[in-house]
Amino acid sequence: MSRTILHADLDAFYASVEQLDNPELRGKPVVVGGAPEGRGVVAAASYEARRFGVRSAMPMSRALRLCPDAVRVSPRFERYATISRRVMAMFRALTPLVEPLSLDEAFLDVTGWVRDGADPERIARELRDEVRKATGLTLSVGVGSNKSVAKIASDLEKPSGLVVVRPGAEAAFLAPMPARALWGVGPKTEAVLKRAGVHTIGDLARRSSADARRLLGSQGEFLHGMANGIDDREVIIEHERKSVGAERTFARDLPDGAELRGALSEIAAEVARRLGQSRVGALTVAIKLRYANFHTITRQSSLKTATGDADAIVGVVTQLLDNVVAPGDEFRLLGIQCSRLVESGAQAQLWDGDAESAYGPQEDAHSG
Repeated sequence: MSRTILHADLDAFYASVEQLDNPELRGKPVVVGGAPEGRGVVAAASYEARRFGVRSAMPMSRALRLCPDAVRVSPRFERYATISRRVMAMFRALTPLVEPLSLDEAFLDVTGWVRDGADPERIARELRDEVRKATGLTLSVGVGSNKSVAKIASDLEKPSGLVVVRPGAEAAFLAPMPARALWGVGPKTEAVLKRAGVHTIGDLARRSSADARRLLGSQGEFLHGMANGIDDREVIIEHERKSVGAERTFARDLPDGAELRGALSEIAAEVARRLGQSRVGALTVAIKLRYANFHTITRQSSLKTATGDADAIVGVVTQLLDNVVAPGDEFRLLGIQCSRLVESGAQAQLWDGDAESAYGPQEDAHSG
């Protein structure tokens, strides 16, 4: 018997929470994110704002040009996390097999319920209604025999959507959709596929597995399988957290000095707070520096004892910064990342001063 997987996704989560908490924002275009003068980006946009072309990860300055009447709201991550915990608890009350992907979405394996005679559509509908009743937020749910089908289905009829793909109908369901709808197909992969005449998921499904591998390398066979409705990945109950970090983009480029060093201390304090919340310490501490010309480097150091102490973290990253900063350097972003996490124990006061080599230029990534 095939599996039954739900992909549950809270609609426009951050923006919907702001509209829920402030009735004056309901029905208005709302964008959540940093100020445009501070190089802020859109973390979330309400559906009213999306009609103007506003999307997450877009520079806030562009979003406000597209939608001049938008109401910008600074993010309140503690509030979003509180609601997320309530919703995830509701998911786990339905099934222990829950794999959170972020604050606002998760996979749920409800195969056991279906084997006992429950109807998948009814399970999804009742879950959606329960979340709406308990939180006031809308949930879109996709139902399928695997993760990729369920995820694509959940996105089709937002907001408050419900799409069920019955076993055996996966390939036909996917065939007319653009290839970029497949999990793992980004702009670069999409461009490769288009050059090869592959525009839809069905186009890829009709190619041979060997052809897909030739076009896309090691991921080709996996994507070819997904295009044919095949995805054997299990719902993973817990992800081991591999790193904890924070970063800050400055409103103006900063030279080395009191303001930059003060920001370094504040970021270290935030990272230490997050380590404390997770009850872990770190054996590796790294600093991320983005220069005014957008060149980005990281430097890291290994500790002799795991630490979650802000002062110890500041000591490490200050040394790393001292090792690279030169007269005339200006920075637009500063970040700290702690990895090789272990459960909290003795706090490190000493560290290994042999900083490892740079990773080299990196693309910006969400920290947290």
